[in-house]
Amino acid sequence: MNVKLVNITKEFIDPERESGKLVAVKDFNLEIEEGEFVTLLGPSGCGKTTTLRIIAGFETPNAGEIFIGAKNVSADPPNKRDTSMVFQSYAIFPHMSVEQNVGFGLELKGKPKAEIAVEVRNIMSAMGIEELARRRPDQLSGGQQQRVALARAIVNRPSVLLFDEPLSNLDAKLREQMRVEIRRIQQTYKITSIYVTHDQAEAMTVSDRIVVMNRGTIMQVGTPFEIYSRPENQFVADFIGRVNLLPVTVEKLTEHGCVAVDAQARKLEAASAARGVEVGRKAFLMLRPESLSVEKDTEANGFGVGESSDMPQRMLFARGVIEKSVYLGATVEYEIDASLDRPVLAVSHDPVDVGFWHPGDPVALRYNPRAAHLFPR
Repeated sequence: MNVKLVNITKEFIDPERESGKLVAVKDFNLEIEEGEFVTLLGPSGCGKTTTLRIIAGFETPNAGEIFIGAKNVSADPPNKRDTSMVFQSYAIFPHMSVEQNVGFGLELKGKPKAEIAVEVRNIMSAMGIEELARRRPDQLSGGQQQRVALARAIVNRPSVLLFDEPLSNLDAKLREQMRVEIRRIQQTYKITSIYVTHDQAEAMTVSDRIVVMNRGTIMQVGTPFEIYSRPENQFVADFIGRVNLLPVTVEKLTEHGCVAVDAQARKLEAASAARGVEVGRKAFLMLRPESLSVEKDTEANGFGVGESSDMPQRMLFARGVIEKSVYLGATVEYEIDASLDRPVLAVSHDPVDVGFWHPGDPVALRYNPRAAHLFPR
């Protein structure tokens, strides 16, 4: 089913604040389509978990309405909302076997034992945990416990599946495996899913859309590509990954993108722009580190913009000197002093093939305008 949040606001009493209250969620509006996987992403304290708990019925909003399908569930208790939640702590019953844990919800619904056995066997097979059926939770690894918790939530076939930072207790490698597994299972059963995390890579992996939150409000809603490559504001650009931001003034908007001028009157191009970018207005030109190529400085001539109908393949972004290099195996990360407000970050892939740069080396940084993006400053 689809989920719709309308003008949700949640306040908590906080005597240490002058107002006496903490606004955890403010005028939150979101519609999630049936079968969609949406992630609430943001820093600690941004309101994402509170929003999830409001959907589940564990918190009551001060204002607003929650719809699951056509039904207004704002006044319904959690057990009347047809949702299941996968918790950070797994919440597996220690005195039950794996199969008993998985089938517990079906028992509460009064399902016949034969039907429960079939459903439990099917979901455990889909999760790859059928060989764990007789084990107790203390005999399971963290990843196995997480699979059991997920199987227990899905076996009830809820209309909406809720995830409260379910992978935060796992090590890095297991997290990578489990986020792919969660996405696979969600797509298999086509359950509308809402996921809370502060991990950007996790959100990018599992989501159809990402809701970036800060201080209880929505900063941007979009696909992983839109959030990463086409942010609407500086908060989203800085929060998702690493970024190079160059203050510019918008000079021209064309059918192929935008032309902007920096403080040294150097012209640069960007293929896309966020809402609010207008000629004569200040903006940031954004480039991700992996979009910059590091080349030998051959004193290329100027920062001019091509006037042809097609956008040029590579443009000069800046010249500078390597300040620091960090070898990470598959990549090398560079910090370059380009006489800008902050060091420029660049990532070189397959360093064995393209070679290495060292501190003190003069370099030219080039980019494809299709990778550049403008948003208002």
